[in-house]
Amino acid sequence: MTALTNPLSKVDPEIAGIIAKEARRQEEGIELIASENTVSQAVLEAMGSVFTNKYSEGYSGKRYYGGNEVVDEMEILAVSRAKELFNAEHVNVQPLSGSPANLAVYMAVCKPGDKVLGLKLDHGGHLSHGHPVNFSGLMYNFVQYEVDEKTCRIDMNRVREAALRERPRMIIAGFSAYSRDIDWKAFKSIADEVGAVTFGDIAHIAGLIAGKALENPVPVFDIVTTTTHKTLRGPRGAIIMSKAAFQKDLDRTVFPGIQGGPHDHVNAAKAVCFHEALQPSFQQYAKQVIRNAQALAGELMARGYRILTDGTDNHLMVVDLRSKDLAGKAAEIALDKAGISCSRSTIPFDTRKAMDPSGIRLGTPAVTTRGMGEAESKQIAAFIDEALMKASDDAALAKIRGGVRELCNRFPLYV
Repeated sequence: MTALTNPLSKVDPEIAGIIAKEARRQEEGIELIASENTVSQAVLEAMGSVFTNKYSEGYSGKRYYGGNEVVDEMEILAVSRAKELFNAEHVNVQPLSGSPANLAVYMAVCKPGDKVLGLKLDHGGHLSHGHPVNFSGLMYNFVQYEVDEKTCRIDMNRVREAALRERPRMIIAGFSAYSRDIDWKAFKSIADEVGAVTFGDIAHIAGLIAGKALENPVPVFDIVTTTTHKTLRGPRGAIIMSKAAFQKDLDRTVFPGIQGGPHDHVNAAKAVCFHEALQPSFQQYAKQVIRNAQALAGELMARGYRILTDGTDNHLMVVDLRSKDLAGKAAEIALDKAGISCSRSTIPFDTRKAMDPSGIRLGTPAVTTRGMGEAESKQIAAFIDEALMKASDDAALAKIRGGVRELCNRFPLYV
């Protein structure tokens, strides 16, 4: 291969400078956004590979362009690794992101107007699980289950009641802001009782499942989707896994139904991340993510913060800030000034608007990737508490940011 003679710093120094600035921000800050992580150098290399030059509409052995014999080799390997990782009968690695993957599932299984049962957004669900402003809510007749008002946990008896009452075509289990494990077998039992297809969205917890820290729904459910970033620690993209009976409909819905050519450079990076997740060290990583989340939640609760469900089984938690007389937007801004990234979050039965809700969502995948453990998670809780108590004091927040930088310097992202 020809040596790189025109690096980015020479071709476009302005963009090179912006990238360097972002790299510095990531190195010097604590990343607690539950849906973010840091990929390996190998994943970065694959994403920047010559596969970005190729068009390969179709599937392995059945392409609409020539010159795809090497792409086929790569995609077959990515599929085989994903099958092994999740014990899946069928895998499609081409979805460009999580929401398009979910759209493909809806289109393959349901007709417009069909009834679907999913978790309400402000109770921990996802936009693509039936919110009225999203394609899912616009195209399909969604009915939604809620968490219990006191425990903030999913009550499977209420899910069953809703399913028996509504008789949906499909039932979704999955979330974007729910901190407890899901009873996949109970969902499957309810779906079988009403004749519904089971659809699991494990975008947030796929890495914890791959790392054998949480139960795997893939052998249980009809269809499961996941993004490949978040806890799986791969590139931004998605995959669809299913029973063999759904293969044909799902594949032709992804292509040519909603997508053209796949992003081969990203699919190569997906293959790398599956390989990394198959290593024994990844199981230790997944378990540490949960230990760190539990340490962070425990320390925050000890400091008087309310954590929804009183703890966590996975990588995330939602902090109800009302007891501290704070709101999510102000908390997010204060923490950002202190060098800590998080996302504001609605809480169940929230009376505030979504753009300025009553909570924040925190997650530990990224801090765990850089090598932090329970002791550092408790230190992070102390940073959070101090920053929120001094949310309007920019000088104090700047001082906290110095402590955050000092902690991060002990755990570099890319050595």
